[in-house]
Amino acid sequence: MNMKFDINALDNNRKANLYAMAGAGTICSLAGIVSLILWLVSAPAIVVEVQVPGTDGLPDLSALQAKGPELSGVFAKGEGAPSDLPGIWSQFRGPNSDNIVLDGPPLAADWGSDGPKVEWALPIGDGYAAPAVYDGCVYLMDYDVEGRADALRCLSLADGKEVWRRSYEIKIKRNHGMSRTIPAVNEKYVVTMGPKCHVVCLDRATGDYRWGLDLQRDYGTVEPLWYAGQCPLIVDDAVILAPSGEEVLMMAVSCETGEVLWKAPNPRKWAMSHASIIPMTVLGRKMYVYSAIGGVAGVAADGPEAGKLLWDVPWDAKVVAPSVVHAGDDKIFVTAGYSTGSMMLRLKESGGAYEAEIVKRTSPEEGLACEQQTPIFHNGLLYAIMPKDAGALKGQFACFDTEGNLVWSSGNDNRFGLGPFLLADNKFYILDDDGKLTMIDASTKEFKKLGEAQVLQGHDAWGPLAIAGDRLLVRDMNNLACVNVGAA
Repeated sequence: MNMKFDINALDNNRKANLYAMAGAGTICSLAGIVSLILWLVSAPAIVVEVQVPGTDGLPDLSALQAKGPELSGVFAKGEGAPSDLPGIWSQFRGPNSDNIVLDGPPLAADWGSDGPKVEWALPIGDGYAAPAVYDGCVYLMDYDVEGRADALRCLSLADGKEVWRRSYEIKIKRNHGMSRTIPAVNEKYVVTMGPKCHVVCLDRATGDYRWGLDLQRDYGTVEPLWYAGQCPLIVDDAVILAPSGEEVLMMAVSCETGEVLWKAPNPRKWAMSHASIIPMTVLGRKMYVYSAIGGVAGVAADGPEAGKLLWDVPWDAKVVAPSVVHAGDDKIFVTAGYSTGSMMLRLKESGGAYEAEIVKRTSPEEGLACEQQTPIFHNGLLYAIMPKDAGALKGQFACFDTEGNLVWSSGNDNRFGLGPFLLADNKFYILDDDGKLTMIDASTKEFKKLGEAQVLQGHDAWGPLAIAGDRLLVRDMNNLACVNVGAA
């Protein structure tokens, strides 16, 4: 289309308007060009920073972590007081590292329609960390989101009020929760491991700082996916740890002084898992057994050979959360989630030399397995909640013999997700993902439910259970509660 425009054809008024519009456009164009030149030669008013992963929304962590946090931290006294309630749950899986209470008080066999009484509950930081209990106090390794600090909290067992806390600054992000370990405590000391592998020893009663370790900085530990899950173990005033760094697989540290008493080598360069060290006596030899990323190892626990690597077995599990279980006599049961399955090991000894033989290996569909919690061995049988890849047994509480044969399971109507469980007064207590507590008869013949009650209202109730006397400590992602399961 051809368009022609003749200005002489316009009258005077229209010519004037046209000239005015042309002049205004020229002035605006010149003003824009001048503004652009001034903007280009001047400093920008807004500073734009590159967003680097790990720093968005947080200050630069590298400088703080290069030198490590000041682990002595800050002490704060609360309004609570230690209670006179009885009972001890001194560490992960209790005083005997087996998740079983055989000498506790009688517990209720029927909760009625109202369920057991929840004595107290309080909000806590994100995670799956569970408490230890000693001398009327509940010790919880928490994360203070507002203060951005790991915090060991000492609470009254009677009412949950805080007696004291000691915290040190460490900035971490939510990553399937934050804290996930259990303190180890005895009469004199309490030892913690934080999400980023910091170990701290305090006076149990006063909270006074004794010493601290940075396993990543000092031993080359590689922080596990979703933060550290290993729980310290105290034996005879020494804490047993598995740094699983370049040189040291396991070590003992004096609680009194922080001195390293012995170190076990790490010749295969195995890495830290979420499992914890389990003490056991096999073939008459005291040993510490640890399921690392890379394999399972036994280390001499006492005598002149303390710290000697007695035996090891490579294992291809990529994520290991359950700890090993002494399955009677010379057997050790090992399991992991994410389709790994399980192994039954048998130890042999000849002339003081130990060897571990894999006698059976099963997939989650072929035998007992557990993804997150550690199975219980009781009266010659193994108990656990089956993992999500266990086929028809998915999420069921199941009982197997040590040959790998299913004895019974909880059935299609009773599934528990990834929840924790323990055995006390010949009853199993099982918590499901959503905080429903189920009590069953610890029968060796069948699944027999005694009661169930909703004791938490949150989600991801995966932190291990703790029981002291008749007080059962339960938690979900953000709440800790104390449930009275005693007989009336």
